[in-house]
Amino acid sequence: MCVAAYLTTAVGRLHQLFLFLSPLKPVFVSAALAIVLYVVQQVGARRIRWVRSPTTTYLLLLLLWVALSVPGALHQGLAFSLLTSFIKTVALYVLIVGSVRGFHDLERLAFVYFAAASVFSVVVLTRFPVGGNNWRLGGLYYYDANDFAVFAVTAVPLGLYFGLTQTQLHRRLVSLGGVLAVLIAFIWSGSRGGFLAMLAVVAFLLFRYTAMRLHWRLLTMALIIATGWLTASDRYWTQMATILQADNDYNRTELNGREKIWRRGIGYMLSHPVFGVGASNFGVAEGTISPQARLQERGIGVRWNAPHNSFVQVGAELGVPGLLLLLAVIGSAFVTLHRVAKVERALSTRSRAPPQLAQAMQASLVGFVVGAFFLSLAYSEMLYSLVALAVALGKVVRIQTRLDRWAWARAA
Repeated sequence: MCVAAYLTTAVGRLHQLFLFLSPLKPVFVSAALAIVLYVVQQVGARRIRWVRSPTTTYLLLLLLWVALSVPGALHQGLAFSLLTSFIKTVALYVLIVGSVRGFHDLERLAFVYFAAASVFSVVVLTRFPVGGNNWRLGGLYYYDANDFAVFAVTAVPLGLYFGLTQTQLHRRLVSLGGVLAVLIAFIWSGSRGGFLAMLAVVAFLLFRYTAMRLHWRLLTMALIIATGWLTASDRYWTQMATILQADNDYNRTELNGREKIWRRGIGYMLSHPVFGVGASNFGVAEGTISPQARLQERGIGVRWNAPHNSFVQVGAELGVPGLLLLLAVIGSAFVTLHRVAKVERALSTRSRAPPQLAQAMQASLVGFVVGAFFLSLAYSEMLYSLVALAVALGKVVRIQTRLDRWAWARAA
Protein backbone atom coordinates (compact mmCIF):
# COMPACT_ATOMS: atom_id res chain seq x y z
CA MET A 1 0.00 0.00 0.00
CA CYS A 2 2.83 2.40 0.85
CA VAL A 3 4.57 1.66 -2.46
CA ALA A 4 1.29 2.22 -4.29
CA ALA A 5 0.86 5.58 -2.53
CA TYR A 6 4.43 6.51 -3.43
CA LEU A 7 3.75 5.59 -7.06
CA THR A 8 0.54 7.65 -7.26
CA THR A 9 2.27 10.72 -5.87
CA ALA A 10 5.64 10.42 -7.62
CA VAL A 11 4.18 9.66 -11.06
CA GLY A 12 0.48 10.56 -10.83
CA ARG A 13 1.14 13.73 -8.76
CA LEU A 14 -2.04 13.06 -6.79
CA HIS A 15 -1.11 15.59 -4.10
CA GLN A 16 -0.84 18.33 -6.72
CA LEU A 17 -4.22 17.48 -8.19
CA PHE A 18 -5.88 17.67 -4.78
CA LEU A 19 -4.12 20.34 -2.75
CA PHE A 20 -5.66 19.32 0.57
CA LEU A 21 -3.24 16.37 0.48
CA SER A 22 -0.12 18.54 0.23
CA PRO A 23 0.15 19.42 3.97
CA LEU A 24 0.23 15.68 4.71
CA LYS A 25 3.51 15.35 2.74
CA PRO A 26 2.30 12.18 1.00
CA VAL A 27 5.44 11.70 -1.12
CA PHE A 28 7.78 11.80 1.88
CA VAL A 29 5.50 9.84 4.21
CA SER A 30 4.70 7.06 1.73
CA ALA A 31 8.35 6.76 0.66
CA ALA A 32 9.63 6.66 4.24
CA LEU A 33 7.08 4.06 5.33
CA ALA A 34 7.71 1.95 2.23
CA ILE A 35 11.47 1.96 2.83
CA VAL A 36 11.12 1.06 6.52
CA LEU A 37 8.65 -1.75 5.84
CA TYR A 38 10.76 -3.13 3.00
CA VAL A 39 13.89 -3.18 5.16
CA VAL A 40 12.01 -4.89 8.00
CA GLN A 41 10.29 -7.49 5.79
CA GLN A 42 13.35 -9.08 4.20
CA VAL A 43 11.80 -12.52 3.74
CA GLY A 44 10.88 -14.70 0.77
CA ALA A 45 10.33 -12.84 -2.49
CA ARG A 46 11.07 -9.53 -0.77
CA ARG A 47 14.70 -10.35 -0.10
CA ILE A 48 17.05 -7.83 -1.62
CA ARG A 49 18.69 -10.50 -3.77
CA TRP A 50 15.56 -10.64 -5.93
CA VAL A 51 16.14 -7.00 -6.92
CA ARG A 52 19.35 -8.03 -8.66
CA SER A 53 19.08 -7.98 -12.42
CA PRO A 54 20.97 -6.52 -15.38
CA THR A 55 18.51 -3.62 -15.42
CA THR A 56 19.20 -2.86 -11.76
CA THR A 57 22.94 -2.94 -12.40
CA TYR A 58 22.67 -0.55 -15.33
CA LEU A 59 20.41 1.79 -13.36
CA LEU A 60 22.79 1.92 -10.39
CA LEU A 61 25.67 2.61 -12.78
CA LEU A 62 23.61 5.39 -14.35
CA LEU A 63 23.05 6.85 -10.87
CA LEU A 64 26.79 6.63 -10.26
CA TRP A 65 27.45 8.44 -13.54
CA VAL A 66 25.05 11.21 -12.55
CA ALA A 67 27.05 11.60 -9.33
CA LEU A 68 30.37 11.60 -11.20
CA SER A 69 29.10 14.35 -13.52
CA VAL A 70 28.60 16.76 -10.62
CA PRO A 71 32.23 17.87 -9.97
CA GLY A 72 32.87 18.84 -13.60
CA ALA A 73 29.40 20.21 -14.34
CA LEU A 74 29.02 23.66 -15.84
CA HIS A 75 26.69 24.45 -12.93
CA GLN A 76 27.37 22.11 -10.02
CA GLY A 77 24.31 23.20 -8.06
CA LEU A 78 21.92 22.09 -10.81
CA ALA A 79 23.75 18.79 -11.22
CA PHE A 80 23.66 18.08 -7.49
CA SER A 81 19.96 18.93 -7.32
CA LEU A 82 19.28 16.46 -10.13
CA LEU A 83 21.37 13.85 -8.31
CA THR A 84 19.28 14.13 -5.13
CA SER A 85 16.08 13.90 -7.16
CA PHE A 86 17.33 10.91 -9.14
CA ILE A 87 18.25 9.07 -5.94
CA LYS A 88 14.56 9.24 -4.99
CA THR A 89 13.61 7.89 -8.41
CA VAL A 90 16.02 4.96 -8.04
CA ALA A 91 14.56 4.32 -4.57
CA LEU A 92 11.09 4.11 -6.17
CA TYR A 93 12.46 1.56 -8.64
CA VAL A 94 13.96 -0.59 -5.87
CA LEU A 95 10.76 -0.44 -3.81
CA ILE A 96 8.56 -1.49 -6.72
CA VAL A 97 10.80 -4.41 -7.68
CA GLY A 98 11.52 -5.45 -4.12
CA SER A 99 8.03 -5.22 -2.65
CA VAL A 100 6.30 -7.44 -5.21
CA ARG A 101 5.74 -10.96 -3.85
CA GLY A 102 3.65 -12.46 -6.62
CA PHE A 103 1.75 -11.75 -9.80
CA HIS A 104 -1.25 -10.23 -8.02
CA ASP A 105 1.02 -7.70 -6.27
CA LEU A 106 2.49 -6.80 -9.64
CA GLU A 107 -0.96 -6.44 -11.21
CA ARG A 108 -2.04 -4.12 -8.41
CA LEU A 109 0.93 -1.80 -8.94
CA ALA A 110 0.42 -1.82 -12.71
CA PHE A 111 -3.23 -0.91 -12.10
CA VAL A 112 -2.15 1.88 -9.75
CA TYR A 113 -0.01 3.34 -12.55
CA PHE A 114 -2.97 3.19 -14.94
CA ALA A 115 -5.39 4.54 -12.32
CA ALA A 116 -3.06 7.47 -11.62
CA ALA A 117 -3.12 8.38 -15.31
CA SER A 118 -6.90 7.99 -15.38
CA VAL A 119 -7.43 10.28 -12.37
CA PHE A 120 -5.02 12.82 -13.84
CA SER A 121 -6.97 12.68 -17.11
CA VAL A 122 -10.34 13.17 -15.42
CA VAL A 123 -8.97 16.19 -13.56
CA VAL A 124 -7.64 17.59 -16.84
CA LEU A 125 -11.00 17.10 -18.55
CA THR A 126 -12.92 18.81 -15.73
CA ARG A 127 -10.55 21.67 -14.92
CA PHE A 128 -8.91 22.54 -18.25
CA PRO A 129 -11.63 22.77 -20.91
CA VAL A 130 -10.57 23.38 -24.49
CA GLY A 131 -12.41 24.99 -27.37
CA GLY A 132 -12.20 27.76 -29.94
CA ASN A 133 -8.73 29.24 -30.14
CA ASN A 134 -7.73 27.28 -27.04
CA TRP A 135 -7.93 24.00 -28.92
CA ARG A 136 -5.21 22.25 -26.89
CA LEU A 137 -4.14 22.04 -23.27
CA GLY A 138 -1.73 24.60 -21.86
CA GLY A 139 -0.17 24.56 -18.41
CA LEU A 140 -1.15 21.59 -16.27
CA TYR A 141 -0.11 20.27 -12.88
CA TYR A 142 3.58 19.29 -12.91
CA TYR A 143 3.51 17.95 -16.49
CA ASP A 144 3.16 20.16 -19.52
CA ALA A 145 0.81 19.05 -22.30
CA ASN A 146 3.51 17.13 -24.18
CA ASP A 147 4.79 15.30 -21.09
CA PHE A 148 1.24 14.42 -20.13
CA ALA A 149 0.63 13.03 -23.62
CA VAL A 150 3.47 10.55 -23.12
CA PHE A 151 2.13 9.64 -19.66
CA ALA A 152 -1.25 8.96 -21.26
CA VAL A 153 0.26 6.88 -24.05
CA THR A 154 2.13 4.67 -21.58
CA ALA A 155 -1.04 4.11 -19.54
CA VAL A 156 -3.32 3.07 -22.41
CA PRO A 157 -1.87 -0.45 -22.97
CA LEU A 158 -2.12 -1.19 -19.25
CA GLY A 159 -5.71 0.01 -19.18
CA LEU A 160 -6.57 -2.16 -22.17
CA TYR A 161 -4.97 -5.15 -20.45
CA PHE A 162 -7.21 -4.68 -17.42
CA GLY A 163 -10.24 -3.86 -19.54
CA LEU A 164 -9.93 -6.99 -21.68
CA THR A 165 -8.63 -9.62 -19.25
CA GLN A 166 -10.58 -9.08 -16.04
CA THR A 167 -13.21 -11.71 -15.31
CA GLN A 168 -15.61 -9.40 -13.46
CA LEU A 169 -17.70 -7.11 -15.65
CA HIS A 170 -17.56 -4.07 -13.36
CA ARG A 171 -13.75 -4.16 -13.37
CA ARG A 172 -13.70 -4.28 -17.15
CA LEU A 173 -16.09 -1.35 -17.40
CA VAL A 174 -14.11 0.75 -14.91
CA SER A 175 -10.86 0.04 -16.77
CA LEU A 176 -12.31 0.78 -20.20
CA GLY A 177 -13.88 3.96 -18.82
CA GLY A 178 -10.45 4.99 -17.58
CA VAL A 179 -8.96 4.27 -21.01
CA LEU A 180 -11.63 6.46 -22.61
CA ALA A 181 -10.82 9.36 -20.26
CA VAL A 182 -7.10 8.97 -20.92
CA LEU A 183 -7.62 8.94 -24.70
CA ILE A 184 -9.80 12.07 -24.67
CA ALA A 185 -7.34 13.95 -22.47
CA PHE A 186 -4.53 12.75 -24.73
CA ILE A 187 -6.27 14.25 -27.76
CA TRP A 188 -6.80 17.50 -25.87
CA SER A 189 -3.03 17.68 -25.30
CA GLY A 190 -2.53 18.33 -29.03
CA SER A 191 0.96 16.84 -28.86
CA ARG A 192 2.51 15.82 -32.17
CA GLY A 193 5.22 13.78 -30.45
CA GLY A 194 2.53 12.11 -28.38
CA PHE A 195 0.57 11.38 -31.57
CA LEU A 196 3.58 9.57 -33.06
CA ALA A 197 4.00 7.67 -29.80
CA MET A 198 0.34 6.63 -29.90
CA LEU A 199 0.73 5.43 -33.49
CA ALA A 200 3.67 3.29 -32.40
CA VAL A 201 1.62 1.81 -29.55
CA VAL A 202 -1.34 1.11 -31.83
CA ALA A 203 0.95 -0.65 -34.33
CA PHE A 204 2.52 -2.73 -31.54
CA LEU A 205 -0.85 -3.71 -30.10
CA LEU A 206 -2.14 -4.73 -33.50
CA PHE A 207 0.84 -6.68 -34.82
CA ARG A 208 2.90 -7.70 -31.78
CA TYR A 209 0.40 -8.19 -28.96
CA THR A 210 0.19 -11.88 -29.82
CA ALA A 211 -0.77 -12.93 -26.28
CA MET A 212 -4.16 -11.33 -26.93
CA ARG A 213 -6.61 -12.85 -29.41
CA LEU A 214 -6.94 -11.07 -32.75
CA HIS A 215 -10.59 -10.05 -32.31
CA TRP A 216 -9.71 -8.30 -29.02
CA ARG A 217 -6.85 -6.47 -30.74
CA LEU A 218 -9.17 -5.33 -33.51
CA LEU A 219 -11.70 -4.18 -30.92
CA THR A 220 -8.94 -2.21 -29.23
CA MET A 221 -8.06 -0.47 -32.49
CA ALA A 222 -11.71 0.33 -33.08
CA LEU A 223 -11.99 1.91 -29.62
CA ILE A 224 -8.93 4.12 -30.13
CA ILE A 225 -9.91 5.17 -33.66
CA ALA A 226 -13.52 5.89 -32.68
CA THR A 227 -12.41 8.02 -29.73
CA GLY A 228 -10.12 10.06 -31.96
CA TRP A 229 -12.74 10.42 -34.68
CA LEU A 230 -15.46 11.60 -32.31
CA THR A 231 -13.47 13.91 -30.03
CA ALA A 232 -10.64 15.43 -32.08
CA SER A 233 -11.33 18.83 -33.64
CA ASP A 234 -10.47 19.91 -37.19
CA ARG A 235 -7.70 22.06 -35.70
CA TYR A 236 -6.23 18.96 -34.08
CA TRP A 237 -6.01 17.07 -37.37
CA THR A 238 -4.60 20.13 -39.10
CA GLN A 239 -1.87 20.26 -36.48
CA MET A 240 -1.13 16.54 -36.82
CA ALA A 241 -0.91 16.94 -40.60
CA THR A 242 2.05 19.29 -40.15
CA ILE A 243 4.10 16.22 -39.16
CA LEU A 244 4.24 15.44 -42.89
CA GLN A 245 5.37 18.99 -43.71
CA ALA A 246 8.66 18.83 -41.85
CA ASP A 247 10.61 20.96 -44.32
CA ASN A 248 8.58 24.04 -43.40
CA ASP A 249 8.35 23.32 -39.68
CA TYR A 250 10.10 25.65 -37.23
CA ASN A 251 11.74 22.61 -35.65
CA ARG A 252 13.72 22.18 -38.88
CA THR A 253 14.32 25.78 -39.88
CA GLU A 254 14.84 27.88 -36.74
CA LEU A 255 17.91 28.21 -34.53
CA ASN A 256 15.87 27.20 -31.49
CA GLY A 257 14.06 24.40 -33.32
CA ARG A 258 14.52 20.81 -32.25
CA GLU A 259 16.83 19.74 -35.08
CA LYS A 260 19.44 22.42 -34.43
CA ILE A 261 19.15 21.91 -30.65
CA TRP A 262 19.79 18.19 -31.16
CA ARG A 263 22.82 18.92 -33.35
CA ARG A 264 24.25 21.20 -30.68
CA GLY A 265 23.50 18.55 -28.04
CA ILE A 266 25.46 15.96 -29.98
CA GLY A 267 28.26 18.51 -30.16
CA TYR A 268 28.25 18.88 -26.36
CA MET A 269 28.50 15.10 -26.05
CA LEU A 270 31.43 14.91 -28.47
CA SER A 271 33.27 17.77 -26.76
CA HIS A 272 32.59 16.29 -23.29
CA PRO A 273 32.50 12.56 -24.10
CA VAL A 274 33.14 11.06 -20.64
CA PHE A 275 31.01 12.91 -18.08
CA GLY A 276 29.16 15.36 -20.31
CA VAL A 277 28.38 18.94 -19.34
CA GLY A 278 26.78 17.77 -16.09
CA ALA A 279 23.37 16.40 -15.15
CA SER A 280 20.56 18.92 -15.73
CA ASN A 281 23.05 21.27 -17.42
CA PHE A 282 21.87 21.17 -21.03
CA GLY A 283 20.26 24.59 -20.73
CA VAL A 284 23.40 25.99 -19.13
CA ALA A 285 25.42 24.67 -22.07
CA GLU A 286 23.02 26.39 -24.46
CA GLY A 287 23.53 29.70 -22.70
CA THR A 288 27.29 29.51 -22.09
CA ILE A 289 29.22 27.26 -24.51
CA SER A 290 26.97 26.98 -27.57
CA PRO A 291 28.00 28.81 -30.77
CA GLN A 292 25.22 31.37 -30.38
CA ALA A 293 26.19 32.09 -26.75
CA ARG A 294 28.69 34.63 -28.11
CA LEU A 295 25.75 36.75 -29.24
CA GLN A 296 25.30 37.79 -25.61
CA GLU A 297 28.51 39.82 -25.88
CA ARG A 298 26.62 42.07 -28.31
CA GLY A 299 23.61 42.37 -26.06
CA ILE A 300 21.54 39.80 -27.95
CA GLY A 301 19.57 37.44 -25.74
CA VAL A 302 20.08 33.69 -26.07
CA ARG A 303 17.57 31.04 -25.05
CA TRP A 304 18.73 28.39 -22.60
CA ASN A 305 16.88 25.62 -24.41
CA ALA A 306 15.81 22.24 -23.11
CA PRO A 307 17.15 19.31 -25.19
CA HIS A 308 13.71 18.09 -26.34
CA ASN A 309 15.14 14.59 -26.76
CA SER A 310 15.82 12.28 -23.83
CA PHE A 311 18.71 10.52 -25.55
CA VAL A 312 20.41 13.73 -26.64
CA GLN A 313 19.76 14.98 -23.11
CA VAL A 314 21.65 12.13 -21.46
CA GLY A 315 24.40 12.05 -24.07
CA ALA A 316 25.09 15.76 -23.64
CA GLU A 317 24.74 15.81 -19.85
CA LEU A 318 26.39 12.48 -18.94
CA GLY A 319 28.57 11.77 -21.95
CA VAL A 320 28.73 8.63 -24.08
CA PRO A 321 28.76 6.24 -21.06
CA GLY A 322 25.59 7.84 -19.70
CA LEU A 323 23.82 7.42 -23.04
CA LEU A 324 24.89 3.78 -23.29
CA LEU A 325 23.67 3.11 -19.74
CA LEU A 326 20.25 4.64 -20.44
CA LEU A 327 19.92 2.52 -23.57
CA ALA A 328 20.98 -0.53 -21.54
CA VAL A 329 18.34 0.17 -18.87
CA ILE A 330 15.58 0.38 -21.47
CA GLY A 331 16.90 -2.46 -23.63
CA SER A 332 17.30 -4.87 -20.71
CA ALA A 333 13.72 -4.13 -19.60
CA PHE A 334 12.50 -5.12 -23.07
CA VAL A 335 14.58 -8.31 -22.87
CA THR A 336 13.02 -9.17 -19.50
CA LEU A 337 9.51 -8.75 -20.87
CA HIS A 338 10.40 -10.86 -23.90
CA ARG A 339 11.63 -13.63 -21.59
CA VAL A 340 8.36 -13.60 -19.67
CA ALA A 341 6.48 -14.35 -22.89
CA LYS A 342 9.00 -17.05 -23.83
CA VAL A 343 8.60 -19.02 -20.60
CA GLU A 344 4.78 -18.94 -20.70
CA ARG A 345 4.52 -22.70 -21.10
CA ALA A 346 6.70 -23.31 -18.04
CA LEU A 347 4.27 -21.51 -15.75
CA SER A 348 2.80 -23.97 -13.30
CA THR A 349 -0.58 -22.23 -13.47
CA ARG A 350 -0.65 -22.25 -17.28
CA SER A 351 -1.96 -18.70 -16.96
CA ARG A 352 -1.87 -16.40 -19.96
CA ALA A 353 -1.97 -13.32 -17.75
CA PRO A 354 1.82 -12.85 -17.28
CA PRO A 355 2.64 -12.84 -21.03
CA GLN A 356 -0.41 -10.66 -21.71
CA LEU A 357 0.75 -8.12 -19.14
CA ALA A 358 4.34 -8.41 -20.38
CA GLN A 359 3.33 -7.46 -23.91
CA ALA A 360 1.14 -4.63 -22.61
CA MET A 361 4.19 -3.32 -20.73
CA GLN A 362 6.25 -3.64 -23.89
CA ALA A 363 3.68 -1.46 -25.66
CA SER A 364 3.93 1.09 -22.84
CA LEU A 365 7.72 1.18 -23.13
CA VAL A 366 7.49 1.53 -26.91
CA GLY A 367 5.21 4.52 -26.42
CA PHE A 368 7.60 6.06 -23.93
CA VAL A 369 10.66 5.58 -26.14
CA VAL A 370 8.98 7.19 -29.14
CA GLY A 371 7.57 10.05 -27.06
CA ALA A 372 10.86 10.57 -25.24
CA PHE A 373 12.55 11.13 -28.59
CA PHE A 374 10.85 14.55 -28.61
CA LEU A 375 10.90 15.38 -24.89
CA SER A 376 13.35 15.72 -21.98
CA LEU A 377 12.30 12.74 -19.87
CA ALA A 378 15.58 10.91 -19.29
CA TYR A 379 15.34 11.12 -15.49
CA SER A 380 11.55 10.95 -15.15
CA GLU A 381 9.79 8.77 -12.59
CA MET A 382 7.52 7.68 -15.42
CA LEU A 383 10.28 5.75 -17.20
CA TYR A 384 11.79 4.09 -14.15
CA SER A 385 8.39 3.07 -12.79
CA LEU A 386 7.65 1.25 -16.06
CA VAL A 387 11.10 -0.33 -16.03
CA ALA A 388 10.60 -1.40 -12.40
CA LEU A 389 7.27 -3.03 -13.25
CA ALA A 390 8.98 -4.93 -16.07
CA VAL A 391 11.78 -6.18 -13.80
CA ALA A 392 9.27 -7.07 -11.08
CA LEU A 393 7.28 -9.15 -13.57
CA GLY A 394 10.45 -10.97 -14.55
CA LYS A 395 11.19 -11.60 -10.88
CA VAL A 396 7.72 -13.06 -10.30
CA VAL A 397 7.95 -15.39 -13.29
CA ARG A 398 11.43 -16.54 -12.28
CA ILE A 399 10.15 -17.42 -8.82
CA GLN A 400 7.07 -19.19 -10.19
CA THR A 401 8.99 -21.23 -12.74
CA ARG A 402 11.93 -21.87 -10.41
CA LEU A 403 14.38 -21.05 -13.19
CA ASP A 404 17.96 -20.47 -12.12
CA ARG A 405 19.82 -17.42 -13.39
CA TRP A 406 21.37 -19.24 -16.35
CA ALA A 407 18.14 -20.88 -17.49
CA TRP A 408 16.41 -17.49 -17.23
CA ALA A 409 19.13 -15.89 -19.35
CA ARG A 410 18.77 -18.60 -22.02
CA ALA A 411 15.03 -17.90 -22.21
CA ALA A 412 15.75 -14.84 -24.36
